[in-house]
Amino acid sequence: MLRPVVVGVDGSAESLAAAEWAAREAARRDLPLRMVHAWNWHPRQGENELANAAQRHLARRVLGQAEKRVRAACPDVRLHDEQVEGPATAAMLAAGEGADLLVLGSRGLSTLTGLLVGSVALGVVARATRPVVLVRAGEGSTDEHLPALDGTVSTRTAHRDVVLGVDVGDDCDDVIGFALRAAHLRHARLRAVHAWHAPSALGLGPGEVGLVGDRQRADEWLGFLSALLQPWRDKYPDVEVLEQGVEGRATDALVGAASGASLVVVGHRLTGRMVGPRIGPVTHELIHHVGCPVAVVPHA
Repeated sequence: MLRPVVVGVDGSAESLAAAEWAAREAARRDLPLRMVHAWNWHPRQGENELANAAQRHLARRVLGQAEKRVRAACPDVRLHDEQVEGPATAAMLAAGEGADLLVLGSRGLSTLTGLLVGSVALGVVARATRPVVLVRAGEGSTDEHLPALDGTVSTRTAHRDVVLGVDVGDDCDDVIGFALRAAHLRHARLRAVHAWHAPSALGLGPGEVGLVGDRQRADEWLGFLSALLQPWRDKYPDVEVLEQGVEGRATDALVGAASGASLVVVGHRLTGRMVGPRIGPVTHELIHHVGCPVAVVPHA
């Protein structure tokens, strides 16, 4: 059975943009699209029965609005929608378990619950075991493509780069594979970015990279990145891969690389955390500062 692309909708501008992006992605992957709206059920009968009925009616209207947006963008996509009960974060996590990927609006105010969609998105990213893509309001199909020669927007030009944040010391095959597949589906270039810091002399051992000069150190890190990506180059020979090693903060490097990108892909480690579910600082900053969609891919 095919895993669908799942998108959460709540009536906000962000969720409508997410629904349209998810429809385009489902078409690229030749997968069905499942739209999900979560609303809070009142367990007591009587005084809350009318409230439950009103929420069902409003949810149907929200789903209908999203379906209209999706059909206009991708009329041939295989579309299913449903209402689910419960807190939005838990409901979207459950819906995402069987998904190829889960798509959400990155921020906004729910017209039904009054909750910040951003808080739902952050809670889902922190706990999800499937890839999550966060989309901002205003994101459209032309934003994925380079401008035409005359500077106008177009969907007939080549796709903008897919940007991948890589930690060469991490086990990130799932993250790299997701990014390469995304670039392959878009016929786009992949720009793989690794940020590194010059180590303190106090923490160095014999033969470590930090003992060499800045130029040699940069070449060493670039060599590590190239070796990590080589098996994936062989798997996706049609994708042009640009490797980029940057000295400095990973967030700064990725935010800079994301300017003009169609998608940014980063990893989220599921194991080895000292505290409960949380988002790493790099991912947190990217979600708030990058204008294009951000894919967060969980890995062990």
